[in-house]
Amino acid sequence: MTDPLRGARPDGSWLSRLRPAGGLTALLASLTLFAGDAMAHGVAESDKAFIQANPGINIIPYIYLGAKHMVTGYDHLLFLFGVIFFLYRLKDIWAYVTLFAIGHSTTLLAGVMFNIHANPFVIDAIIGLSVVYKALDNLGAFPTLLGFQPNQKAAVLIFGFFHGFGLATKLQDLIASRDGLFANLVSFNVGVEMGQVIALSIILILMTLWRRSSSFSRSALIANAVLMCAGFILTGYQIAGFFSEQTA
Repeated sequence: MTDPLRGARPDGSWLSRLRPAGGLTALLASLTLFAGDAMAHGVAESDKAFIQANPGINIIPYIYLGAKHMVTGYDHLLFLFGVIFFLYRLKDIWAYVTLFAIGHSTTLLAGVMFNIHANPFVIDAIIGLSVVYKALDNLGAFPTLLGFQPNQKAAVLIFGFFHGFGLATKLQDLIASRDGLFANLVSFNVGVEMGQVIALSIILILMTLWRRSSSFSRSALIANAVLMCAGFILTGYQIAGFFSEQTA
């Protein structure tokens, strides 16, 4: 099936061709497990200490923390990698990334400013499912499995809400003082967008080189199968954390 905006995508017959992805899946699964939750939507211990020891407005440090979060947040990067996988025109990339940024920024700011709580394991499990969704979308699975194609832009916006809320739940646990909170959050969000531009630029350069290779059409199927497996691993990791928390 060919989408005029997104290039060639596999049809639903991909289900019978996933076996070759086994090796790459195992590698990515290992990387995901070893990475743990220290980076994905999390805040490192050194950052946590900084936030709690420096109340008041800290614009530059918060911009740095936001950029660091995006560049090192592999769940963000996996989702964005899936989003732009079959986007070839810059205006389409810009449209999807802007929708993600709107969703991410809205819940990040609103979640912390209005002190809206949610279990971080549940939110991060949904974020893992966002990666699964995007891989399935790239594989052209939904018309086969559901009988219809979900609105792709709406899905990116909605999952952007969850990605932003995921970080908001973590920040709420760290911020001990609301002095200068709004300015710090805006600074953090500016840093997130700056980090997103940096990360996407690198991904796009690598994607462009990859697309020019003769193996892209074949490896695209495997890459999205691996992406789907990584999303399931992230989701399973968070579900296990949720039940561990409940039984502790």
